[in-house]
Amino acid sequence: MSDLAWVPQSCTLPTEERPLRVAEWDVLFAERLTSLSRPQPLHLRLDLAGGEGMQERVRDLVERESGCCSFFTFTTTPGQDLLRLDIEVDQAHEPVLDALAARTAVAGEQR
Repeated sequence: MSDLAWVPQSCTLPTEERPLRVAEWDVLFAERLTSLSRPQPLHLRLDLAGGEGMQERVRDLVERESGCCSFFTFTTTPGQDLLRLDIEVDQAHEPVLDALAARTAVAGEQR
């Protein structure tokens, strides 16, 4: 999914920076995704392989993403050898979460 048309209008990240941010997420998922689930329609759960600096890397990315797309709620939970990332949205942004889940699955398959 190289087309960024799914990025919502409410995103305040400058347009020229969006492909770089998407690529950053793609690399994270391709390198670290171990499982993906959808406990509820507005909730995506990702388990990422842990490692040195992983928690800081994910928290930095989540912070920056929250700064431009405030409709996301991110929760990180460290575990033994993994980092759980829960992503939630409101009803209006369910299509964005759907697109993120699809993109995450594709990136994770590259692992």
